Amino acid sequence: MVACRLGVRAHQGARAGGTVCPKPRVRGRETGRREHPGLSVGWGRMGRVSEQSLPDDAPALPEYAERVLDVAELIPPGRVMTYGDVAEWLQEGGPRQVGRVMSLYGGGVPWWRVVRADGVLLAGHERDALAHYRAEGTPLREAGPATRARMPRLDLRRARWDGGEHAQGHT
Repeated sequence: MVACRLGVRAHQGARAGGTVCPKPRVRGRETGRREHPGLSVGWGRMGRVSEQSLPDDAPALPEYAERVLDVAELIPPGRVMTYGDVAEWLQEGGPRQVGRVMSLYGGGVPWWRVVRADGVLLAGHERDALAHYRAEGTPLREAGPATRARMPRLDLRRARWDGGEHAQGHT
């Protein structure tokens, strides 16, 4: 609350003959705020970036992103690693950082092999991922009767890859 500059009791905000009214609020367009610049890549969507799709003048991928994508390429068909497993294997970052890298740059690698720790399929990409899992023979658990979407989950006990033998067969 600020002292009323108008000194008029009839204006909106005057309280019972007082001279105090609510602090005037400045609207967003009146503050001179700039619009946020657009992101250089689409935000939160899979399947965008691969070496072939990058323009010639595009900046190189961040070093951490390169390492995450290299790990995703090492995972053998029919096996998966969680976001946390990838971060632990790299001994850097965490599940959220790995997820961010995969969402921005993971389209050129087998993205369906890097998964959530609860085995739930990637939201918005369930059908694509399920087709890959079935083609590769990745172990799945059928959805229970209480599940609305009836989408299976990954059986992480059988499908999880520990990074051993660097993709020279299943461990």
